Amino acid sequence: MNVRDSEVICGLLKNSGYKICGDEKQADVIILNTCSVRQHAEDRVWSQIGSFKKAGNKRLIIGVVGCMAKNYAEKIFERAPDVDFVVGPQDIHKIPEILSKISKDNLFERKVWEVDGSIRPNEIYHNSFYQEKEHAYLVISEGCSNFCSYCVVPFVRGRLRHRELKNIVKEAEDAVAGGLTRITLLGQNVNAYKDGDVNFTKLLQRLDKIAGLKQLTFFTSHPKDTHPDFFKAIRDSEKLLKSLHLPLQSGSDRILKAMNRGYSAKEYLALIDSYRKIVKGALLTSDIIVGFPGESEDDFKQTYDLVKKAEFNAAYIFKYSPRPHTEALKMADDVEKADKEKRHAKLLELQRGISNKKNAK
Repeated sequence: MNVRDSEVICGLLKNSGYKICGDEKQADVIILNTCSVRQHAEDRVWSQIGSFKKAGNKRLIIGVVGCMAKNYAEKIFERAPDVDFVVGPQDIHKIPEILSKISKDNLFERKVWEVDGSIRPNEIYHNSFYQEKEHAYLVISEGCSNFCSYCVVPFVRGRLRHRELKNIVKEAEDAVAGGLTRITLLGQNVNAYKDGDVNFTKLLQRLDKIAGLKQLTFFTSHPKDTHPDFFKAIRDSEKLLKSLHLPLQSGSDRILKAMNRGYSAKEYLALIDSYRKIVKGALLTSDIIVGFPGESEDDFKQTYDLVKKAEFNAAYIFKYSPRPHTEALKMADDVEKADKEKRHAKLLELQRGISNKKNAK
């Protein structure tokens, strides 16, 4: 989703007369589009800002946008005085105007921050700038209302908001008319999509009819909103990639409940079994968190055993890190760092073995 946001920002700036540099050393403006899902992502941003400071370019304008901007707002200026402006995810359409003011008035002493917007204008998505020549990311919904206890997304990107079907279809048709033949639909929870009587399955069926579109895929699905009818739509479509990313997060019911995920390990296994029976030979990938507060060795073993049973084609495996505003922040981060590292390595080794076996086939 941040890749698409970066494309939107580039498109807005190009339409305002700016040019994209291939080398940051030649740039007059550097914008860091940030993520707050994990601490490691934030640490990299602070380090990156520091490297620009060392360059000593007095003309350089530095902006921080995205989730960290919403998370920290004007506090970013305290930690990184060289930053000139801070813009939250729902305010990115204001970036050209902000840059114009800074450049025109040369107000480098005055910091600018815009982080209180609640909704993006739909027009920002229709700027025809895409990073790839044949592939387009297309946002169908913004924000999330699931409030998983470890996740900062609802606090930095707001509650779930669905884009109108007509705007999604227009953006897809314009992309295809511009020569892009593959589209990936994006949402924190694509399966929850709704516009009137059009749900996500019907949206897929509508986009499947676009002439010239060769491939369609999507990220990310939530198990609690995933149903067999949806699997049949994947099976019956000529353009939909036979692949599903379905985050597990944990194989322990106790931890899943603490995470506020809304399903059990048994229900998850039944779901992927149904998927594989309906969509023959389809790919399945997942997300998993180790070291969540209160996770015991037995909880981890249940996750390990479920991963072994599920046989994902691939999985993104993360070590838990506390995030601001979340319910999990109120819980003691009581799994030792060494135990997180050990569990992470063990699960990675298991998944690599499964992936290698599947790839060999």
